Amino acid sequence: MAKGKNQHVVKHPEGWAVKGAGNSKATKVTRTQADAIDVAQNIARNQQSDTKIHGRDGKIRAGNSYGNDPCPPKDKK
Repeated sequence: MAKGKNQHVVKHPEGWAVKGAGNSKATKVTRTQADAIDVAQNIARNQQSDTKIHGRDGKIRAGNSYGNDPCPPKDKK
């Protein structure tokens, strides 16, 4: 189980936002999705939580776990 809040990268009127799960306000707003992903990954690593990357349509398109994943992947990156 993750220790901190999962970090979501979502579309924002000013670009892309990083939001902690359940938060109404953005932790950080960036111009590009790539910048928002970097911010979310750093927060998730520090909090041992997950990232959830949303596409422009709002659906989750990717993510990564930086916590104690009960089902770790078998491939070694």
